This record gives sequence, C-alpha cells and structure tokens, in this order.
Amino acid sequence: MAADTPPKVLFEHEGVFIHSNSEDSEEQDLLVSGFLRIIDKDGETIVEYKPLEDTVDPSNMLCAGKDSSSVMEWTRGPGEERSELQQAVVEQQQQSYETEWDMINAVSYPKRKPCANGEGTLNHNQEKSKWAFSFSVWDLRSVSVKKEGWTRLVFKLKEPPTSLPMLHFHQGGSEGFLDCLRRHASLTESLDDNTCLLVSTPNRALSQSFENLLDDNNYGLVTKLKKDPYVTTLGGFSKVTNYIFDAFRGPELERQRRPAEEVADLDILELGEVIPGLEINQQEEPGFEVITRVDLGARPEVTRREPLSADDWAEHQDAEGRMRNVSHLKKMIFKGGLCHAVRKEAWKFLLGYYPWDSTYEERKSLQRRKTDEYFRMKLQWKSVSDDQERRNSRLRDFRSLIEKDVNRTDRTNRFYEGIDNPGLVLLHDILMTYCMYDFDLGYVQGMSDLLSPVLYVMENEVEAFWCFVSYMDQMHQNFEEQMQGMKTQLIQLSTLLRLLDLSFWNYLGSQDSGYLYFCFRWLLIRFKRELRYPDVLRLWEVMWTGLPCQNFHLLVCCSILDSEKRKIIEENYGFNEILKHINDLSMKLDIEEILHKSEAICMQIRSCKDLPHSISEILGFDTESELSKLEEREFGIPLDSPQSPRPAHKQEVFSNGKKLELQQSQFRQ
Repeated sequence: MAADTPPKVLFEHEGVFIHSNSEDSEEQDLLVSGFLRIIDKDGETIVEYKPLEDTVDPSNMLCAGKDSSSVMEWTRGPGEERSELQQAVVEQQQQSYETEWDMINAVSYPKRKPCANGEGTLNHNQEKSKWAFSFSVWDLRSVSVKKEGWTRLVFKLKEPPTSLPMLHFHQGGSEGFLDCLRRHASLTESLDDNTCLLVSTPNRALSQSFENLLDDNNYGLVTKLKKDPYVTTLGGFSKVTNYIFDAFRGPELERQRRPAEEVADLDILELGEVIPGLEINQQEEPGFEVITRVDLGARPEVTRREPLSADDWAEHQDAEGRMRNVSHLKKMIFKGGLCHAVRKEAWKFLLGYYPWDSTYEERKSLQRRKTDEYFRMKLQWKSVSDDQERRNSRLRDFRSLIEKDVNRTDRTNRFYEGIDNPGLVLLHDILMTYCMYDFDLGYVQGMSDLLSPVLYVMENEVEAFWCFVSYMDQMHQNFEEQMQGMKTQLIQLSTLLRLLDLSFWNYLGSQDSGYLYFCFRWLLIRFKRELRYPDVLRLWEVMWTGLPCQNFHLLVCCSILDSEKRKIIEENYGFNEILKHINDLSMKLDIEEILHKSEAICMQIRSCKDLPHSISEILGFDTESELSKLEEREFGIPLDSPQSPRPAHKQEVFSNGKKLELQQSQFRQ
C-alpha cells in the first residue's frame, strides 16, 4: 500500500465512553463520548479512540435492565416526562441482538468531527483531546473484557507496559469490535484470568517472513536479530525466527527465565494455547504412559548402500516399461539414493508424475496430454496485455515477486549462473504458469527454492512443471496464508524431541527456544538452504520414497539437533546463541551422517513397546507400518521384500493398549 493511500476503516462505532470518575479527578461525573475505530493504514492495523469535542451529561441516560426487556430510568429529574425520542430508543433497545447489557444515550446529540489528536499514546496536555489514543494491533498485549451492566474493555500494550483508559460500551458494539479484531490478531483466553484475552499476531509474523525472504543482497553473517532471514543461501534467519517467536509465544509468555525442570510441562500447554486449533496433550488417552517415562532402549546400528545405478533401475522394469517390485526398489533408493544418470526418470515416479505401473506407451500419451495442458496455462499469462495486468493486482504482484526471486535463486549453480541464462527463463515461466494452475495460492517466496533442483534435474520445462506440481501437493500447507502445516510440523517436532531427549528439550525451553522456531527454514523448504546442492538432491529423493515412516523429515531435524545438543548445552547457549549456531550449520552438514542417524532414530522409536499414541500417529506406526511389523514376525518376510503375495488375513494389532482392527485383503508384490 502506498504511503499516501487513505486509511481504510475496518470497524467504526460511535458512543463509546470513558468514565472520568477517579477519586482524584475534578471531573468526577464527566462521561467522555467518542468514536472507536479499527483502520488499515499502510498495511498496518490500527485501533484508535477519538473523543467528541463535548462531553455528555450522564443525567439524561437510560440503562437497560438485566433481562434486556425492562428499561429503568437512571437519574431522571423529578416530574420529567419521557420524550418520544427516549421512548423510541427504549423500544429499539428491546430488540437489541447484543447479549450484553446496554446503556443507551437517550439524548440526541449531533455527530461532531473527532478530535485530531490520537496518533500516538495518551496526550494529557490538550483538554479536549486528552483522552484520545491510538496503537498498532501488533503492539497490543491483551484485552480485558468485563460485563457488569454493560461491556467494558481495557487495552494493555506491550512496550512500554501501559494500560489505556477503560472503554464503556453503553450502546453495544463490543462484540462487533472484538470480532473485527479477531480477523487481524489471535485472541486466546488467559489460563489465569478468563476475562483477559491474550493477543498475538501470527499472520503478520508469518507473512513478513515471506515478504522479507529475499529482500536484501547482504551475504554477511547475521549477528543481529533484526536482520533478514532469507537474504541468501548462507544468510541467517533471525528475523523470521523473531516473528515466529513473537507469534507463537503469545504476549503473556514473555516471562523471566525459569529452571529447565520448571519449564517442561508448562511450555507444552502454552504452545497449544497460542496456536488455535492445535492441542498438545502430554497424555493423549487414558491408560497411556506420559512421554517422559518411555524407555526407548539402545539406538541400533544401520547400514547404507551405494546409490542405485542405471543397471539396478533397468532390472526393475519389465519389457513394456512397468516398474516391478516397487517396494523393494524404494527401499534401495532410501538406503542409497540415486546416481545422477537415473534421477531424471526416477524422480517422475517418486513425485507421482508417472504411475509406477504405467507402460512406455502410456507415459508417452500422458506426456502429450500434459504438454498440451501446460502450454494452454502458459498462454493464459503470456497473453495478458499490459493494460489487463494493471487491473489485475494479484497477477502483477505474483510476477513482481517471481522476477525478484528468480534473479536470486541458486546463481552460483552452473545451470542458473550468468546473465540471460536460459535456466532463469525456464524458472520464471514455470513459476508464472503455476500461478495459473493454482491461482488461489499463486506464488509465495520460497517456492523458487523447491523448483530449482527439480528443473536442474529434469532439464525440461514441461516435465519440471508437473514434477513441481506434485511436490507442491506435498508442501502446499507450508505456503498457505495461515501456514497451518508449518505450525503442525513445529508441534510434532517438539513432541518427538521431547520423547528422544527430555533434558535437551527442557534446556531449550528454559532458553525460550522450546518451540523450535529456529527449525522454521528447515521445514519450510526441506533443508534447501542448509545442504550443498548434491546433498539436497540426495535427501529429497530419499524422503520421497516415504520410508521408513511418514514425516521422516522431522527425524532428520532430530538427527541434526542430536548432533548439536552437546555443544549447545556445554556452551550454555541462550536464545540468540542458539539461533546463530543453527544458522552457522548451513553448508557444513554431512548428509550421510544425518541419514544414518535419522534411520537409526526411526528404528529405535519403532522398537519401543510402550510408544505413546501421539508419536505413533506422527510417524504413521498405527496402521500399515504396524501391520507390516506383525506380518514380518508371523511370516518371516522382511519389510519391503519382493515376495509372492501373502494370504489375506485379519489381525488385531495393539498399540499402547489401544486396539486397532485392521483388515488387509490383498498384498501387493
């Protein structure tokens, strides 16, 4: 929004009062009447209160009875008759839809221009405007709501800690105000006081993490928390972390440091409070052991193999091109990845662009259809004239973001380096076409990081587009406005880490890092900025196999943290030091070591007999995986081994005391 754009009024209500009745006030009976507004000013949500020029005499007021049907007079003069205006107001009040009690100003007074002051905090120097105030919703700590005769609100700001004058809604309107406020901030009831609504602004935090994704060319080390998180591949992410930190902690969580043992149980509850709709329970169901008491046993040793060769790949194809023994093939890819010569074909299967059981001819037919479909969508944005684009702000914004990001994506890679590189043109065109494919999502900064390796491997515009579409189907929630996928993953990661290493989890909590927001970038673009380019390709193809469990990328996070916990604890790193240390890991991670440890962690968790249900759900052990373990024990067939079909059967599988009845009628080769 341009700086000179007039503010947009989102909510406005007249007849909101301030009672000047403090004991030291000379105006003990004065009622200040004014306007309460919520406005959008240059993209910032502002709450402002501006009093009318004149005050209101409370001697001519009517108060609605508690049942909102009987109206009693309040301080009416002796012998004074109710006017027609007063009677009309009473009748209108009887039809009020407000659930609160209302006080009605029965005296007609002209609307006056609100006082000009109010672009800051309280001003007590000017008589008429001393009650005016305004503040950004981002600076709001809490709203206290009290209902005694009518609704009263008190705003408390963060810095400096300030309580603004109590606002009295004599004529209703408080619910409308709060409903509007909820559209621009998260309001959650305090655990200690049910009249207090805690305010956080996750939308601002998350959206700004994208807006500043690539807004700077500074390639230096991030040393201040105010710096941009996504400036380069080697750049830091302290700014996005601060935003996530503010959004997830909630205003009341800014507390003094506590010993680790005091933090554990509280933090997990608070995280559920400040992210609406998501709950983390220490004990998911009655009868389950608390996670802190689970003995995982020793971590097993695992082995990996060489990357799958072209000959290995060919051996898994029949004469017509169908892939055979797919489960065994996936296991081989998981254990060693792919040699680069195989990636171009294998990624199409792993990402779901090609069906595993398709023939050569079927894939040729699919390629023709998908090529036609792609260029029809590409023509849609290519044919938009300059005049049309000027009237389509969303498309214009998408193009602007894409052009900016493409010029900064992987420019050190030979495929994208130099000026007028054809790879950059393809990157731009695919992203623009994706906006036509999914216009609701469009383009969000970070998507170019996911497309770049796919295009590098495919070296083909159409194939890269459809593989990217399949990848975005998996990653879609990471980029949605509410980013529910990111919130869920951070909670799941915290749950896993708590199971694996309670003492380290407690330590992070004691340093205000228990929500693992420093892992935000890892999860957002799947370690794209943390690993060398060949290692990114290896990690992604391993994760695309879906083995050895669902959400394997969360165990990759746990593996990295497990390797770094000793240094973090021994050096007594605080919040800032943890951020810097995690940021400095970029391009220094050993992918094979990470994959070894991640698989070992998975096997360690899988072998636990008393695994909490929440962990089983996160890693998908409750259904197919659990049944496969049972089959392996009963039939002596290794997991994912290419054997003949097994007989149909019905088994009852018990997971942590909860019976899961699973029906398996047919087993694939």
